[in-house]
Amino acid sequence: MLQVLVCGVVVFPGLFFTFRKVLPSIFKRWTDADVVLVSERLVSSIHAVMATTAGIIVVSSCKGNVIMDRHWLATYFVIWYGVPYMSYDIFAMYLSHYYRFRVKGHKDYKSHSLRTFNSFVRKEFLLVLHHIALLTILLPVTLFFRKDQGDYFIGCLFLTELSTPFVSLGKILIQLGMQECWLHKVNGGMVLLSFFMCRIALFPYMYWAYGSHYGIPLYSVPFHLPLSTNLGNLCILAPQVYWFVLLCRKGYRLYKRQRDAQNQSSPLSSPEPVSDISKAD
Repeated sequence: MLQVLVCGVVVFPGLFFTFRKVLPSIFKRWTDADVVLVSERLVSSIHAVMATTAGIIVVSSCKGNVIMDRHWLATYFVIWYGVPYMSYDIFAMYLSHYYRFRVKGHKDYKSHSLRTFNSFVRKEFLLVLHHIALLTILLPVTLFFRKDQGDYFIGCLFLTELSTPFVSLGKILIQLGMQECWLHKVNGGMVLLSFFMCRIALFPYMYWAYGSHYGIPLYSVPFHLPLSTNLGNLCILAPQVYWFVLLCRKGYRLYKRQRDAQNQSSPLSSPEPVSDISKAD
């Protein structure tokens, strides 16, 4: 009974609906869209902390032999928390999408319908595909196809969640109107750093760790792995690279906007040079 109560099927929806009830009493001017968005990001951060902690435990316990060492969390965290969270998060993302457009007054969003769900899937297709890929790739691999090997690499995949709290904090700070504060700027740097290290660089590191175990060079590792393993890694890595490029572009636009604002407010700058700079950019 205790396992059922602490299982992700109960924990994540429970936290989400709790935040939805509590936040409006604290931030009375927030719309339904604001409350749902922040609730979703808070739950995402909690799951990310749990996954990262589980990843650290598994990786540190299995670093002696990255192929054969075992830790029970590598399997049970996926079953009890990974799968329930990914399933819940699709629902939470849909609610965030629905209330965002409902607040804007779109006539199709007066009530839930197949049309509003289809619109969500089209708009957030890559995120939905990413969640479904994890459910259809990571789950079967973890439970059935590993032959009780590779807990170390499952732990590494848990570590990809390290960047999520920083991404969530950035969205929450924007929601609170604090996008100009120093915390938002520092957090932006942490988003880029953690996202690159844990969602992109982590994959060649895992190939290197596998190669080191068998004494083969990094460039030969893909040819020693099954095609399904390489394709699975590619399916997970590809959207991460795409999102990282988007983050870099957003960061550059923010930096450029702040730089232009500083140039316009500088007492040493005259209106003509500022105008010239804007045209040049």
